[in-house]
Order: sequence, then C-alpha cells, then structure tokens
Amino acid sequence: MTPEETKKQKGVMTVAHHDYEKGMNSRAFFKVHNHETGEDLVQDTFMKTWKYLVKGGKIDVMKAFLYHILNNLIVDEYRKNKTSSLDTLLEKGFEPSDDKSDKFLNFLDGKKAVLLIKELPEKYRKIMHMKYIQMLSIEEISVLIMQSKNATTVQLHRGLEKLKLLYNHTHNQIVVFVFNF
Repeated sequence: MTPEETKKQKGVMTVAHHDYEKGMNSRAFFKVHNHETGEDLVQDTFMKTWKYLVKGGKIDVMKAFLYHILNNLIVDEYRKNKTSSLDTLLEKGFEPSDDKSDKFLNFLDGKKAVLLIKELPEKYRKIMHMKYIQMLSIEEISVLIMQSKNATTVQLHRGLEKLKLLYNHTHNQIVVFVFNF
C-alpha cells in the first residue's frame, strides 16, 4: 500500500468516524444497554473496517458497511456466554447459601398434605388421590368414576378447599402445641 493510499484511507476513516460515531454509539447502547460495551463495539467496528481497508478491501457505501459490521458485533455480544464474577454478584446483594431447610419444609408440608387426604370424605378422597397421588388427568378421572369432566372438576375443587381447611387447622394446632411446650 502506498503512502498516498494510506493517507486517503485515513481521511476516509476520519470522516466516517466524525459522521457516524454518535449514531453508532446510540444504536449500540440501545441494543446492549451498556454505554461502555456499546462504545467498545463501535471502536471494534472502526478497527475491523480499517483492517479491511488496509487489506485492500473496497467499500461502496461507508455508512451501510459500518452498520453491518456493528450489527454483527452486537449479535456476537448477545451470543457470548455471560458469566458474572462472584464479586459482582456479592456487590449486587447475592449471598450464596447452602440452606436446604426450605426444601425440607416443603417436602414435609407435601407429606402432611398427602396424609391429610385420608381425612377427607370418601367422594373427595378418591378424586384427590387419583389427581395428586396417581397423577391422573381430569379426563382420565372422569372416565374412571363415570362423571362428566365438569362434575369431576367441581369435586376436585371442593376437595382442595376441604384439604386446605384441614391443613390450616392442623398447622395451627402444631404451632399452638410448640408454643405451649
């Protein structure tokens, strides 16, 4: 590449940078929602364009070429596997925990609810057992008990309401027992 061609290309890049940088920064920020990342993408766009020109590439419409490269860099940025450092997460308020008590309590509550199904009246107990223990669909249950889907759904809803009452009643008794102990 001759010094004259280099000077000409530098002039073309300077004009392009002056004319399009602001708009490209706006677009990049709009797409990635981060000023620094957007500015880096725009600078990478100009660097890639400069390398293309130095290799002897020909650009017909500079604005279209720049925005095409910028859009490709934005897509690459989206595709990056974004990992956060532990320090960044801690600054944002994340606190790692090894506490499994919530899982255990949910498990116990589920077991309690399953045991309480046995306390329901027969017509609700049968449907609740099919739905939540045997994991049958409403259609399957309605065929088995020879009722319409609507009647089955109503019975299931009423059984759930009764189960909630039983659960809350026994939960309150346990809490009272613990505090009286």
